[in-house]
Amino acid sequence: AHLVESGGGLVQPGGSLRLSCAASGFPFSSYHMRWYRQAPGKERELVAGIVSVGGYTTYADSVKGRFTISRDNAKNTVSLHMNSLKSEDTAVYYCYAEHGEIPGPDYWGQGTQVTVSS
Repeated sequence: AHLVESGGGLVQPGGSLRLSCAASGFPFSSYHMRWYRQAPGKERELVAGIVSVGGYTTYADSVKGRFTISRDNAKNTVSLHMNSLKSEDTAVYYCYAEHGEIPGPDYWGQGTQVTVSS
C-alpha cells in the first residue's frame, strides 16, 4: 500500500497551495483520511480529516476557515486546499489513512514540505 503526497512548495504569506495524496494498494473508499503536519521542533498535529463516506470533515482550530479537505473515492485521492497561508503553517504535511469499520492496517505517506515565507 502507498500514499504519495504532492503539491508542497514555497509560497508567500497570504498565498494558497493545494496538496494531493494519491492512494493505492488498499480499499481507499473504506478508509477515513487525514492530513497531519509537523513543524521543526514540534509534535505532529492533526490538521484535517474526512470520513470514508458521507463527507463529514473536521479541522484543527488553527486552520478552520482557511483549509478545506476533500476526497475523490473514484480516483483514490484526498486533497487539502490551503488558503490565506501563514508562516506558522510551515511544516511537513503528511497524508494518513485510518481504517474504518473493516479492520486493517493504517498508512502514512512520506510527507511533503510546505514553506510559507516572503
